[in-house]
Amino acid sequence: MKQLIFCLMVTFMLTACGEECYNAPQPIVFEFVDANGDNLITNGALHPFSIQDENQVGVQVTKTEDDRIVLENVGAYNGTRNYTFYSPVRTFNFSIESSEFKGGCDGFQINKLTFTGIAIDVKDENGYYKIILP
Repeated sequence: MKQLIFCLMVTFMLTACGEECYNAPQPIVFEFVDANGDNLITNGALHPFSIQDENQVGVQVTKTEDDRIVLENVGAYNGTRNYTFYSPVRTFNFSIESSEFKGGCDGFQINKLTFTGIAIDVKDENGYYKIILP
């Protein structure tokens, strides 16, 4: 009986180690400010805004408590995709380059985020991108 229980426990442990896992890409977070550092979502200047991918499909965003936006479901692909940000203040383009995650789990990682546009300044603030729109 002890041998049977031991065999079942070993079998369970071996099959549990082989479970599938998935690594989602790190979130992309934007904070929009003016030249004085005032948040453009907080003061309402950026409303309404939208983001579309290169196929004109809208990108879902979530607003955080500190009035930053998180781009949802971007970066889960191999290659580069282009996006356009639209607002009353400024329209600009950016691209996200992603690749498959090279680790123990399936998934994707964002390798590069590139901004293009007239009169924008972007600072990587260690976890989010501060976009300064004049």
